[in-house]
Amino acid sequence: MSKGTTIKEALAAWEQKQGEKAAEAEEIKLICQIPSIEKMDASLSTLNNCKKLSLSTNAIEKITNLNGLKSLKILSLGRNNIKSFSGLEPVGDTLEELWISYNLIEKMKGIGVLKKLKVLFMSNNLVKDWSEVQKLSELPCLVDLNMVSNPLEEKHSVDNTWRPEIEKKLVKLKKLDGIPIVRQDEEEEG
Repeated sequence: MSKGTTIKEALAAWEQKQGEKAAEAEEIKLICQIPSIEKMDASLSTLNNCKKLSLSTNAIEKITNLNGLKSLKILSLGRNNIKSFSGLEPVGDTLEELWISYNLIEKMKGIGVLKKLKVLFMSNNLVKDWSEVQKLSELPCLVDLNMVSNPLEEKHSVDNTWRPEIEKKLVKLKKLDGIPIVRQDEEEEG
């Protein structure tokens, strides 16, 4: 089996194609590398100015080496093999959007460090338990959540209990699965 592309190699190719230094760029897209990126290596720490990092459609299993990304606001990791949220601590005070759909996440442990997270797209993962969804209440700024095609959502959408339960558990949420949430008190104010 061939060796995966390293972040260092992908960044060098990006710089050559873009004609700018990755360390100075605000947006870096390393999506769908051939061969796939398998590890988030230490080369990521050079991306001091990066506000949006896209590593979607690769073969990444763990979130690591985010230490130098002091400006990161949007992290796109969809379509990888990620099983947990551990490794997000270094961006806990800056990250506003996490796009992590089509992965293998079953447990929400570690999500609570993202104190500025507003948007969490995590459709097509493996979340099965309400106790895991309850951990999202630790996110004070979360307003937009997509959990379509997780076992829990599929099970409770059939009997129409998904939306009411989420609305009860996550009272600050404004949008669920792409559809705005209209609460009773907002209707009365309007």
